[in-house]
Amino acid sequence: MISQSKTITILGSTGSIGQNTIKIIKNNLDQFRVLALVANSNIDLLSRQVREVRPKYAVIADQKQYLGLKNLLSDIDDIKILAGFESILEVAAIKCDLVISAIVGSIGMKPTLAALSAGSSIALANKESLVCGGRFLTEIAQQTKAKIIPIDSEHNAIFQIFENDNLQNIDDIVLTASGGPFWNKDYDFSKVKVADAIKHPNWSMGAKVSVDSATMMNKGLELIEAYYLFPVAIDQLQIVVHPQSIIHGLVNYKDGSTLSMMSYPDMRVPISYALNYPKRMEIKIDKLDLISLAKMEFYAVDNFKFPSPRICLDALKAGSSAVIALNSANEIAVQSFLKEKIAFNQIVDFIKIMLDKTDFERLNSIDDVIDWDIKTKEIAQKLLIKMQN
Repeated sequence: MISQSKTITILGSTGSIGQNTIKIIKNNLDQFRVLALVANSNIDLLSRQVREVRPKYAVIADQKQYLGLKNLLSDIDDIKILAGFESILEVAAIKCDLVISAIVGSIGMKPTLAALSAGSSIALANKESLVCGGRFLTEIAQQTKAKIIPIDSEHNAIFQIFENDNLQNIDDIVLTASGGPFWNKDYDFSKVKVADAIKHPNWSMGAKVSVDSATMMNKGLELIEAYYLFPVAIDQLQIVVHPQSIIHGLVNYKDGSTLSMMSYPDMRVPISYALNYPKRMEIKIDKLDLISLAKMEFYAVDNFKFPSPRICLDALKAGSSAVIALNSANEIAVQSFLKEKIAFNQIVDFIKIMLDKTDFERLNSIDDVIDWDIKTKEIAQKLLIKMQN
C-alpha cells in the first residue's frame, strides 16, 4: 500500500476505460483521490460516479446537460459542476498525479496537451492524441518531465517490458491483434451490419473503437502510436493476429530472446498498472491459468482482406499531415457507418480516397496539428458527400 494518495483526473469517465478506472479506484479509496470527472453527455452515470468517488470537479461536455447534472447533484455541496469544452481544458490543466486520457477521437488531443503542459503524467487511452500529435506531445512531456503511460493493452505490455529491461539491442516489437469479429470468416464486407461490426470477440469497447477493430484500423493506429512511444524505427514494428488475446505484446532482441507480457483480456490490468505506476497493486481479477488455455494461436495479417495496417504505415512514412488526414477520414467514415449512411467496406475505401485527394502540408507545431486536424475533417466531410452521391 502506498503511503500517500494519488490525485487522479478522469477525462472520459463514462466510457469503457473510465468505468473500469472507477471500479478500481472505488475499491482503493485509501490510495486515490479523484480531482475531476469529465464526461460527454451521460449525466445519469456521471452523477452516480460522483457519489462513488467524490471528485472536486464534475464536468459535462454537453452544455445542454448542465442544469440536469446540477439537479442530480443538488444535495452535494463540496463539488464544482462545470460544462463545455473550455471547462474541460481548464480542469485538465490543473496539475495532479495522473490524468486518465480516455476521450474518444482527436477532440481529446487538446485536454491531453493541457495536462502534459501542466506537468501531470498521462495514462493514455486516447490513441488519436499520439496518432495526430505524437512528436509534439512527447516533446512537451519531456520538457515538463511528465510520464506518458499507455493504457491500450498492447502498448501497456510493451511499456512494462521496456520499463524493466535494457533498451539496447532491440530487434523489433510485436503488437498482437485479436483480428476482430471478421478475421477468420468469409464475410461480404458490403453487407456487414453495425451490430456485427461492434461485436468484439474478446474486449468490451465503445462503438467507434469496436468498428476500428473490425477493420483492423485500430491496429494500424496502434503501430503509429508505438512509433512515438518507443525507441524503434518504422520497420521494427510488427503485428501478429492472436485470437485469444492472452499475449498482448512482445519484444524481440538481437540475441534471439523474446520477452512478452501476458494476461486475460481485461482492461483493469493495464489501467491498474498505470494508476499505481511504478508499483503494482492487487486487484480482484483472475490470474492466468496456462493449463486451462489449451492452446494459443498466431497468424499473419491478411493484408488483402485487412489493408488498414499497411495503409497506416504508408501514411506514417509520408509524414504527420498524412497520418492526421488518415485519422480524420477514418473518424468521419466510422461515424457515417454507425449511422448506416455508408457500408462497412466503404470505410477503408474512403480512407484511400482521402489520402489520394489530399495535398499534405508541413506541420511545425502543435497548433499546426490542431489546425490541420480541423481542416482535414472538413475535407473528409466534403469528400464523403461526393462519394455518397
